[in-house]
Amino acid sequence: MTGLSTPRTLVIAPNWIGDAVMAQPLLRLLKQQHPERPIDVLAPAWVAPVLRVMQEVDTVLSTPFKHGALQLRERWRFARELKKRGYADAYVLPNTLKFALIPWLAGISKRVGYKGESRYGLINVMHHDDPVHPRAMVPFYAALARDPSTVTPGQLPRPTLAVATEQITGVLDKLGLQQDRPLLAFAPGAEFGNAKRWPTSHFAALAKTVLADKPMAQIVLLGSGKDQAVCEEIVTLCPAVRNLAGKTSLDEAVALIARADAMVSNDSGLLHIASALNRPVIAIYGPTDPDHAPPFSDIARSLSLRLACAPCKQRECPLGHHDCMQKLDSVVVWKELQPMLDVSTA
Repeated sequence: MTGLSTPRTLVIAPNWIGDAVMAQPLLRLLKQQHPERPIDVLAPAWVAPVLRVMQEVDTVLSTPFKHGALQLRERWRFARELKKRGYADAYVLPNTLKFALIPWLAGISKRVGYKGESRYGLINVMHHDDPVHPRAMVPFYAALARDPSTVTPGQLPRPTLAVATEQITGVLDKLGLQQDRPLLAFAPGAEFGNAKRWPTSHFAALAKTVLADKPMAQIVLLGSGKDQAVCEEIVTLCPAVRNLAGKTSLDEAVALIARADAMVSNDSGLLHIASALNRPVIAIYGPTDPDHAPPFSDIARSLSLRLACAPCKQRECPLGHHDCMQKLDSVVVWKELQPMLDVSTA
């Protein structure tokens, strides 16, 4: 950790893993502006592992607050501790009032963010987004590195994470995965809701097709403990896959993804981790907009049927048929995945 005598930058990270990954280009831009200035990131514990593999981050500070609670006294106490670290500026990425309170209470002179919940005064470098035509996530966050009157340039650095080779090897050994065999990761979960989940029967059918073509392939299912039941459905249909949902830490999942020959994922945080690690990615979109938060890997395919009813952005299909996912079958995905695997496993 860099010494505290140097003026520092505080970034308050989003509460979602995927959003935190897509905010990484902002950190790179800030580092380019002030190379000498260490960047601290305040984040909840479940996001911290992603931030620890961002080269621009000096220190990850854990958010000590309960989800959704104002906890004004606790925020005031925490802000007093932050004040000792000597911040020159703060970038508040969540749009809530309670997170904007922290740098204001800490007496940080420059406080940058979007309008959010009527945060005038708390945010004194105020940005605005077009509610009718909102920016995609990467330029949305990256815009905070510049004056609000400046148009964000079209060419931005893409999200980038870096995992040490020793960490990857250690995780493979711990889980009993073979380093000399192809490794394919599936991410069948989605925190947002069932509507974002590609059907388990489609994942199982794809796994069977992969194994028929590449019998030596190792297919792992990744996700949190909440995704265990969904992943078990896939195992029931295709016992050759291995369910690791809820059985790895996020640090371990990141290391596995860094080694994967390809990743097939719903629109989720793990998708954006794979993209930032520059792994070959198949991103499956149903109720969400594939243009709003696309993968940035050198080899990536965003698959969406782009039905008239999509993107509805609902947690459950409001029409009850879930056609946006049901009709995007495993044959379509395999057509895109097969050449990726042929190249990466050659």
